[in-house]
Amino acid sequence: MRLLNFTIIKLTICLIIGIFIGYLINPPLRITIFLTVLFLFILLVFYLIAREQFIKSIWFGISAFFVMISAGALTTSFHNQKNFSNHYSKIISTENDSLKTITFRIREVLKPGNYYDKYVIDVLEVDDKNTSGKTLLNIEKDTLQHPLKIDNIYVSKTDFKNLIHPLNPNQFDYKDYLKKKYIYHQLFITNESLLAIEAKTITLFGIADNIRQHINKKLAPYNFKPDELAIINALLLGQRQDISEEVYTSYTNAGAIHILAVSGLHVGIILLILSFIFKPLERFKYGKLIKTILLVSMLWSFALIAGLSASVTRAVTMFSIVTIALNLKRPTNIYNTLAISMLVILLFKPLFIFDVGFQLSYLAVFAIVAIDPFLYRFWKPKSWVIDKFWHTFTITISAQFGIIPVSLFYFHQFPGLFFISNLIIIPFLGIILGLGILVILLAVLKILPQFGADIYGHIIGLMNSFISWVSKQEAFLFKDISFNFLYVLVSYLLIVTFFRLLLKRNYANLKLFLIAILIVQGAFIFNEYKKPKNEFIVFHKSRYSLLGNLTTNKVLVASDFDSITKSKNNIIKDYTVGNQIKTIEESPIQNIYQLNNKYVLIVDSLGVYNIKSITPDLVLLRQSPKINLNRLIDSLRPKQIIADGSNYKSYIKRWELICKKRKLPFHQTSKSGAFKIRY
Repeated sequence: MRLLNFTIIKLTICLIIGIFIGYLINPPLRITIFLTVLFLFILLVFYLIAREQFIKSIWFGISAFFVMISAGALTTSFHNQKNFSNHYSKIISTENDSLKTITFRIREVLKPGNYYDKYVIDVLEVDDKNTSGKTLLNIEKDTLQHPLKIDNIYVSKTDFKNLIHPLNPNQFDYKDYLKKKYIYHQLFITNESLLAIEAKTITLFGIADNIRQHINKKLAPYNFKPDELAIINALLLGQRQDISEEVYTSYTNAGAIHILAVSGLHVGIILLILSFIFKPLERFKYGKLIKTILLVSMLWSFALIAGLSASVTRAVTMFSIVTIALNLKRPTNIYNTLAISMLVILLFKPLFIFDVGFQLSYLAVFAIVAIDPFLYRFWKPKSWVIDKFWHTFTITISAQFGIIPVSLFYFHQFPGLFFISNLIIIPFLGIILGLGILVILLAVLKILPQFGADIYGHIIGLMNSFISWVSKQEAFLFKDISFNFLYVLVSYLLIVTFFRLLLKRNYANLKLFLIAILIVQGAFIFNEYKKPKNEFIVFHKSRYSLLGNLTTNKVLVASDFDSITKSKNNIIKDYTVGNQIKTIEESPIQNIYQLNNKYVLIVDSLGVYNIKSITPDLVLLRQSPKINLNRLIDSLRPKQIIADGSNYKSYIKRWELICKKRKLPFHQTSKSGAFKIRY
């Protein structure tokens, strides 16, 4: 591939390989340091040898690649505070008592859940021992209490709770998600158990939060509607915590969620505005240098205020490199610029490589750069306005080619009208952002007229209404699309070979495209072969029973859900989407299930189990039956006992002890997750 001719791209790929190695294997920090130093020494030796030779050796390049791989593993280990001796996990793993006196600083405010306000905190002390490390804090919601502020320090007595993997198949793995942010535990406390102490230090995150709160305080007297103010915070301050579920869903279904994530589009517009403002500086001596310093400083200040998310960090890094290159009058190649920005970001934030926003952001930009020039050449409108809309359309389509496979993998839906929302909103986004910056500036200076705030609020309201209308065209929203990681890989293979063939029509590219089609077909056949054919599954649902019986691409679902629980339940949807199951049917819970030559007996709250016609292999206890489990075991001689989430915890604990004494396998769905039987 021509892209691999750029050295910086090769080095970035090697760094990414090293990050994956560091994350998956997690080698000790001292080993990664040793290997990095060793490869650096080897690189220096080959450099000194190569400098004296007329014919360059390939060993210099190979050693450089190994340096970058080891550097990727090193930076991953180095950023993981768990690898250091003062990480809080070292203390809680060596001491027996569960309750700890914990001193912590608020680091980040997260979107609240149904019952808890959520924060990311830095653990400063545990039982008067200095510590480091991040954890998740859950505080019971209390309408009488104000949310905690970033940089505030508190003391509380509680215990660290382990994060758990999802208990049902194909559900979102929140534990794995937090692990990629170096978060391994969580705390549950109430506001009454918090003791605030004086904060002696102020971090950059705290300064940024104070600026955001100051701006919102100045905007408050202008009576923006909650949804309007939430969108202003998202567009201009990078904070999406206050966006309502309804508005967020509308933007997602309309294919316009990227508008709410501060990214290259927003940063590019802000850079153009700032460049225009500082243009007069170029007339002075060293004016270009001063202008560059101001632009880069302001871009990074904006990134800090926006929370240093993956998308805004990528955009600001890339535009900073472009700005510096233009000042130095160096020619810039967009692929090199993207690779350099990725390299720099991953050196400081290695696990950004797993961030969905980071992945979508780079994939979209790469696709736009590679595909948009080709699509744009198809038509050259004479009208300037039509040309701008046509170019917006080709950019939108190009970006979709880059992100569709990954979007389907993570979100399992495709908004068919994405191009309409983008065609209408994106051309005016520059005006919306420019007016937003002006509104915030005038509000902070206390000179914003009320009619100006009303007009801007009306514009935001119109944008929300339009997005809501697009999202309600459900016929064009394709949901519950099964798309696994193998499909992602073969999809990109197909897209790359297809556009290679379009750009250069020759036999070699045609052959590659046809091979890609065969590989895609092979992926479909493989997934069809791998799908479970016959499976009985006991799902975990707290306070309820949920059973599924899969037979030849159809799942028969039995539950004791009420209508409200059934409407909010996503367990079956996650299972069917993950296993590419097309048909779902419902039935009442039976007393006995026959799975070929195996029998499953269901014992509910009635406690009836005197079944003489069969000998059950498995017994499922549900709804806390008042039975003598020893007598049941003696009577039925089952091979295993299962307890689902509908049982009382005290009952489950007693049953587990009995099974342990009798050396009989016991499966508890609230601890071990869903129980599967393939037959």
